[in-house]
Amino acid sequence: MKYAEFRRLCLSQPEAEHVETWGEDTFRVRGKIFAMGSAEGRAVSLKASLHDQAGLVAMDPKTFSPSAYTGRFGWVRVRLAGLRAELAERLVRNAWERTAPRRLVSASTLAGGSRGPRRGGGSTAGSRPR
Repeated sequence: MKYAEFRRLCLSQPEAEHVETWGEDTFRVRGKIFAMGSAEGRAVSLKASLHDQAGLVAMDPKTFSPSAYTGRFGWVRVRLAGLRAELAERLVRNAWERTAPRRLVSASTLAGGSRGPRRGGGSTAGSRPR
């Protein structure tokens, strides 16, 4: 996946915005970061649960690793060259849902968006009751 595709995917989420911070692109919903990266880089970081992070790293350690500084909170570093579009869509949506306010997630779900896990455990494959 190219960075431009990743950027477009992040900005396609409801109320997502781009803010340059620390010399990096950050993608936010209502001021909270759900993804980070830069056009010059070959990797991005996404918000995830510790459970999802561990599963992704175990599945493909060449593509996924805990993010520097934020990995202890579940953030995952993703090497773009190894990322399939379908998985990128799920990961970005999951990161957005973990970050966005519940009402915005609910409204997006009712409008036809995906419904995935929020905060806490869970995985990108399922959802928990709200």
